[in-house]
Amino acid sequence: MRARTITSLTAVAGAAVVGYASVLERNWFALRQLEIPVLPPGTQPLRVLHVSDIHLTPGRHRLMAFVRSLASLAPDLVVNTGDSIASPDAVGPLIDSLGPLLDLPGAFVYGSNDLYSPKPKNPARYLWRTSAGDHDRDEPDLPWEKLGAEMSAAGWLDLNNRRGRLTVRGLDIALAGVHDPHAERDRYDLVAGAADPTAGLRLGVLHSPEPEVMDRFAADGYDLLLAGHTHGGQLRIPGYGALVTNCGIDRARVSGLSLHPQVSPVNGKTAWLYVSAGLGTSPWAPARIACRPEATLLTLTPRYA
Repeated sequence: MRARTITSLTAVAGAAVVGYASVLERNWFALRQLEIPVLPPGTQPLRVLHVSDIHLTPGRHRLMAFVRSLASLAPDLVVNTGDSIASPDAVGPLIDSLGPLLDLPGAFVYGSNDLYSPKPKNPARYLWRTSAGDHDRDEPDLPWEKLGAEMSAAGWLDLNNRRGRLTVRGLDIALAGVHDPHAERDRYDLVAGAADPTAGLRLGVLHSPEPEVMDRFAADGYDLLLAGHTHGGQLRIPGYGALVTNCGIDRARVSGLSLHPQVSPVNGKTAWLYVSAGLGTSPWAPARIACRPEATLLTLTPRYA
């Protein structure tokens, strides 16, 4: 009788955890706000909205409403680090959700899930391997070209293995980005070389925070790197943190702000790194624990003297 009671209580507790993770926390969106001292002395602060890993399907109305609400922040620059869609019907709803943000200066890269539709997987396998190589023999089946065309038509810079330039509130920004390293579509050689030392800000953009790629950005003198992909671990244990990162970055930097350890021979500095925990999940793994979905408003300020 006692064993049956324990089993029943365990089942109830398990159901409660699953319900919390898939219904409550998955839709408990957060706006993170941080300051990063990365601009030249005397420069006015610059507000950068970083969004990532929306993984949008047309039915995610709470998610779409939250993304739409971000326009009220009136950022100076918007950076999207990929995995925006998870359905062939999601491009229109995504563009509608971004709304007035598309009227602002912006830049984007793709993640692998902008190209490949999600498939059922055993989540436990992430404990011993990443999902790298899953699409080695697959042809893209999501409308990634339409997605990119819509954002480019709005004026956002396509940074997939490309460099770009923006002037935002009088600040000259040199940008470079790569296509998703996790899907082995990055071609850093196409953007390699010292970042322009005359720019007020040098910004590197990538989806998956792979250390080898970040080393090259940092060595080339980029001041700030923005990435996503990890979902912050997605299922975290309080007091321990993320179990996995699903890429080459260490668990301690699975999300949030840190300094990348590579010192640039160009300017003798290290690059700041912000990894977003992202806003969505795969439709086949619709749960988060101790890792709320997030967008981030980064206020860039002058460097310390």
